[in-house]
Amino acid sequence: MSVVVRPQGVPQGSSSFRLPKVPFWAQILLGLVLGVVLGWIARSGDVGWLVTTLDKIGSIFVQLLKLAVAPLVFFAILISITNLRNVNNAARLATRTLLWFMATSLIAVAIGLAIGLITNPGAGTDLTPKDGAKPDHAGSWLDFLTGIVPTDVITPFTELNVLQIVFIAAVAGVAALQLGEKAQPILTLSQSVLELLQKALWWVIRLAPLGTLGLIGTAIADYGWNLIGKYATFTADIYIGCALVMFGVYPLLLATVAKVNPLSFFKGAWPAIQLAFVSRSSVGTMPLTQKVTERLGVPKEYASFAVPFGSTTKMDGCASIYPAIAAIFIAQIFDVHLGIGDYLLIAFVSVIGSAATAGLTGATVMLTLTLSTLGLPLEGVGLLMAIDPVLDMMRTATNVAGQSLIPVIVSAREKILDHEAYAHASASPLDDYDEPERRLAAA
Repeated sequence: MSVVVRPQGVPQGSSSFRLPKVPFWAQILLGLVLGVVLGWIARSGDVGWLVTTLDKIGSIFVQLLKLAVAPLVFFAILISITNLRNVNNAARLATRTLLWFMATSLIAVAIGLAIGLITNPGAGTDLTPKDGAKPDHAGSWLDFLTGIVPTDVITPFTELNVLQIVFIAAVAGVAALQLGEKAQPILTLSQSVLELLQKALWWVIRLAPLGTLGLIGTAIADYGWNLIGKYATFTADIYIGCALVMFGVYPLLLATVAKVNPLSFFKGAWPAIQLAFVSRSSVGTMPLTQKVTERLGVPKEYASFAVPFGSTTKMDGCASIYPAIAAIFIAQIFDVHLGIGDYLLIAFVSVIGSAATAGLTGATVMLTLTLSTLGLPLEGVGLLMAIDPVLDMMRTATNVAGQSLIPVIVSAREKILDHEAYAHASASPLDDYDEPERRLAAA
């Protein structure tokens, strides 16, 4: 007979004391607050080692996210295309997804143009054309169209050309569909590799609170509030435009088109929106975006197509709101008049050329594509580079919200949305992501 001595104060049935679990959103918020405080201390006290430490923490987090980007995009697109064979009316779903991508992009660019025309973001900044600098690489329609097709299958992965990776994966996916059963061994291996990559990326995502601390701290330490103040109107325009789209247009579409409760959407999608704000990478957030989209009741087979597709082409923040306001800002600095035709061109570029952003951190390629189409000086890009990290957080959050929104709308319209799952979507899916595996291990 053995006697178990239980420490005083420990309840019956409890093996040990456990610290309360801190929700993922609270961890992110804590990292954000600490980052602002440490960044302010580093800048005001000129603490060099703290600036370096914050920069290293943020840089390592972003590098870890980017490490999996190339293979993740390839296998996600490949599997997503082949998964469409398991979905009824796959062609109609894909077509409607693309049409909704374009429709919401058009609404977003219209809002961006309206805000830019009302606020005149380039007025009163004391900036001149001499403050600009021409970027090393500029986007053009010729480069965009010819750059889709790679010259070999290795370079897109080594140079992280996401658009070319998407092209290779799409070709491979269509070929696999044509081969049928003969391609099944490759698809099984691809599915396993994709799950392995997503699992590894989930570990990186767990580090998001630390990444938040480093990235926000570095932004404050490097730029301070003076720079943000100099671009106050432009910065406010981007944030207001993104907020109007995310918290105005999206809820309206959910309520009127999908006929679902918008609050349930934000409750379920918020973890992905948070991570996008911090990481500034739509592709890096893609596994979490797909997870929350499935939690919102979108069928897995359809979500596995729509989310990867959206992560590389659906950019309401980076490809619609931002280039619209930025083009007006740069035109005012360089004293160039824009007419109705120019605004229509901005809308056209935003709707058709959004794939040029390719889900990576930053939207320089899309901006240079817009400026070159309008004939505006590319030196204007240099005016916005310093403030870009601050803007990119809100832009990417808007991107990811839209990438999760469209599958919900299409699923609801096609009557394949699980309304029960949607209404009870978890607010913090990261907290219980590994629960099934832990239960299996315990059994």
